[in-house]
Amino acid sequence: MGSGCLKVTKYFLFLFNLLFFILGAVILGFGIWIMVDKNSFIYVLQTSSSSLKTGAYILIGVGAVTMLMGFLGCLGAVNEIRCLLGLYFTCLLLILIGQIAAGLLIYFQKDGLKAEVSGIVHKLIQDYNPNDERNRTIQNAWDYVQSQLSCCGWTGPENWMQNTILLDRNQTSYPCSCKNGTTESLQYEGFCDLDTVSNPNATFANWPVNKKGCMEGVESWVQENLGIILGVCAGVAVIELLGMVLSICLCKNIHTEDYTKVPKY
Repeated sequence: MGSGCLKVTKYFLFLFNLLFFILGAVILGFGIWIMVDKNSFIYVLQTSSSSLKTGAYILIGVGAVTMLMGFLGCLGAVNEIRCLLGLYFTCLLLILIGQIAAGLLIYFQKDGLKAEVSGIVHKLIQDYNPNDERNRTIQNAWDYVQSQLSCCGWTGPENWMQNTILLDRNQTSYPCSCKNGTTESLQYEGFCDLDTVSNPNATFANWPVNKKGCMEGVESWVQENLGIILGVCAGVAVIELLGMVLSICLCKNIHTEDYTKVPKY
């Protein structure tokens, strides 16, 4: 009976650690995606916010360690090595505590992160310059966000009144990526000129742009992607708990087994 329980526990622990290894690879992939993505709002934040960079490194580290723990768990289960299972249990416990601490930190710092994002975008809009090659990539990323989400500015097109180039042009130009759906053009970068003949005293209210700000759309996009990441992390946490329980059970079964199979010297 004890041998049968040992085999069942061993196989279940191996299966859960295989899933654990796969989910660790998914978390690692999320971290790498955040670091290399250059066509979404993630890149705007990643180049301006140390918080997101730190978060990406944490995801990469947690994913790598999770994969390692999955491998050690599989190895310990198959070979019935008690010390390796004990190390596996301890590492799982530390990872679970770290995940809970990180989740609580993000939850209690969400207002500060929201204010940081707002400051980053306002600074980007204020300094936006199509001729600035150094910041071309991040500016293109913001243009992509505005065109894909059909929005303009952070809270609205009035945010672009802070841009130094548009102020010099007396608001007779507007960001091309803000164009509304009725304007037919393939240009979605830089500034477009108004017809100053028909609009001699133009303001941002005369711009043929989307009137909705990007804040709501970006928040929805972040929540959707964050929900996926949190869902994966929650799945990993459940498997961690199951792995901890199974590792304890396997250790107890190994302790009560007959050790006549151990070679004698």
